[in-house]
Amino acid sequence: MNLNRIVLKLGGTIILLFVIVLLPLGFVIHKIFTGFYYNKVQEEIGQLSTRFAQIIATSPNAMTVNMVGMMSEFSGVNLFITDEQGKVVSSSSVSWVQEGTFVPQEEVAALAQGNSIRKELIAPASGERFLVSAHPIRSEDRFYGGVYVLSSVEAIHQSLKKITNLIVLSGVGAFFLALGFTIVLSRKLSEPLIQMERAARRIARGDLEARVNAASGDEIGSLARAINDLAVDLKRYRDSRSEFFANISHELRTPVTYLEGYAKVLKQGLYASEEEREQILDIIVQESARLKQLIQDVFELAKMEEGKINLQMEWIDLSEAMENSVRNVSLKAKEKNLEIRVICEEQLNLVYADGLRTEQIFLNLLDNAIRYTEQGTITISLRNLEGQKVLVVVEDTGIGIPEQDLPYIFERFYRVEKSRSREYGGTGLGLAIAKKLMELQGGTIRVTSVGGKGTRFELEFRSVD
Repeated sequence: MNLNRIVLKLGGTIILLFVIVLLPLGFVIHKIFTGFYYNKVQEEIGQLSTRFAQIIATSPNAMTVNMVGMMSEFSGVNLFITDEQGKVVSSSSVSWVQEGTFVPQEEVAALAQGNSIRKELIAPASGERFLVSAHPIRSEDRFYGGVYVLSSVEAIHQSLKKITNLIVLSGVGAFFLALGFTIVLSRKLSEPLIQMERAARRIARGDLEARVNAASGDEIGSLARAINDLAVDLKRYRDSRSEFFANISHELRTPVTYLEGYAKVLKQGLYASEEEREQILDIIVQESARLKQLIQDVFELAKMEEGKINLQMEWIDLSEAMENSVRNVSLKAKEKNLEIRVICEEQLNLVYADGLRTEQIFLNLLDNAIRYTEQGTITISLRNLEGQKVLVVVEDTGIGIPEQDLPYIFERFYRVEKSRSREYGGTGLGLAIAKKLMELQGGTIRVTSVGGKGTRFELEFRSVD
């Protein structure tokens, strides 16, 4: 048996707490009942001694004393009576208190002053214990003696023993009931945790289809849903990574193949004319640039994710950064007959950012807009917002982004239109780089899109008035 199992730990803790509570509770209950019985018996014998003393006080003579002795004999009351000197003049059912013996003088003095006496006595021969209540016999301010009524403690102990047995039986029953409840509760609480542990191990072994039943709405259910979300994210990451490596391998293979093939053509002099030679050299330059950009994107993203990128933060004018970015992509837009329209608010606030990295963000967004727009306009607007912020909007009239792809558009390696990725090009890194750079500069980026109508990117930068 595995003693480290949470079922045993949780169950043992609950049982231990139950025992810690049950034992003192049983002790207190026993003390309460013991005190109650002792006080009850003491009260009863006190009432009897008072009543008998009052009877004798009405007629303090030997006949009355004998009558009281006979009454106690018939009723089974242990009783003895003393005179004003403390001498026993009558004894009923108390064999070890003989007539003619004396009680202690301090008791006689207490009775003479009108005080009652409560105490315990032990029978000399049997050792039996008795509770004693004594009441003075007084008539017209004269002291005639005292009436002692006794009650055996053994009878009280027998009653208390029965009550104790009942308490113990109830405690044992409650313990086993709590034990059963604890076992059921422990299993109910631990079973989801055990399932999570098994699912986590399956996920660690690569089984990303493993799921946990997240039925409850408490913290355990929340943890189960978190594990399921982790499995989904890992699966999506693994799938996108595999797809990325396949895409990047193809992207690398294509320019390398061009470079290798046309380099051989040049080396072996297989071109027909100088014009064809120039065309081959242009292709080599283009493919080299494409290969360089691909490697640069991968390298940049890796540095950002490792936190090794250095930003040169300063107060910059976003309109200048956007103007430089538009100038760089204007040729690509012109080749596709696309219009780039820039709307900038006068006296645009400065923003605290890295100028070169901000241009890189704009270039990635503009390049993405041009790539997925066949006709129409790319509109750029820059304006101030409340709270010392500047909003930059890049909106196109392209093919748009499917709704199911929007939550993942900024994830690394993710590409929309996978079946047509070769037609549109790109590596799926541009938007991931843009989002990462915005976060590193304390800004935010959002995207909305309508299929067939276009995509809108919104960027918020920190500014100063």
